[in-house]
Amino acid sequence: MMAELGEDTAAMRCGIVSVLGAPNAGKSTLVNRLVGAKVTIVSPKVQTTRTRVRGIAIQDRVQVIYTDTPGIFAPKRRLDRAMVDAAWGGAADADVIAVIVDAKRGIDGDVERIIAGLEMHRNPTALVLNKVDGLRREVLLTLSHTLNEVASFDRTFMISALNGSGVKDLEYWFMGLMPAGPWLFRDDEISDLPQRLFAAEVTREKAYIKLHQELPYSLLVETESWEEFDNGSVRIEQNLTVARKTQKGIVLGKGGQMIKRIRAEAQQELAEILDRPVHLFVRVRVRENWADDPGHFRDWGLRFDA
Repeated sequence: MMAELGEDTAAMRCGIVSVLGAPNAGKSTLVNRLVGAKVTIVSPKVQTTRTRVRGIAIQDRVQVIYTDTPGIFAPKRRLDRAMVDAAWGGAADADVIAVIVDAKRGIDGDVERIIAGLEMHRNPTALVLNKVDGLRREVLLTLSHTLNEVASFDRTFMISALNGSGVKDLEYWFMGLMPAGPWLFRDDEISDLPQRLFAAEVTREKAYIKLHQELPYSLLVETESWEEFDNGSVRIEQNLTVARKTQKGIVLGKGGQMIKRIRAEAQQELAEILDRPVHLFVRVRVRENWADDPGHFRDWGLRFDA
């Protein structure tokens, strides 16, 4: 429920938590768990998240807006630079920052880059060691000590975003830091991502999962049309764009079997999420240099000249 004009909002609290981390640290998995629903896509492929995605969680009179950000890494291309820029932009807008570190991977160049960037921010910040399953306590304590020596973290949490271990303590800490003020979203909203864009993201996720080893990073899915019918069903037409003809063959698969599997899995998940019958149609096309089109950057909320 958004606060109505004149409503007493004295007891209401609302704030933004920006979730930062290197690619594949588990940011999207954590945000989905904190929200209690799928609001951002997850895949084994690095740099899956391309823009800031906000997931909304409510506990009593507190609304927390979790911002899933693109992974922070050493950018090489225009799209890379725009994604890293979006991640740090999310930190600038936040009331609280959570830095997720893959405990199994430890400290690498990406983690060092994030730690250095934190010097520009004075928000309350949590160190979140993720994927702690199976790691010895001594290893985790050493990693925590090393990171806390080089950055001013307010709290350290050890969690598994995948199975939920330790996440409740982290959630309570976030809730306690939210400032007083009216909610920014209605109580029936769980994300600020438009349905058309979310549907495209689901198909992109399925493509990444199916073709993790073969699929090129430069892949685009766009929802071209969304038509709702009186019986409650929806017809969704999408374009899946790659940069080269050889890549199109990989996505189509032998006899078109691969794109059929991708489409079927995306259709099933969208039907479950939307709670209605979905008829999904996906066309594969080739467009060289699509990643240099300013229009796509605007669609994702990215700065073209970052």
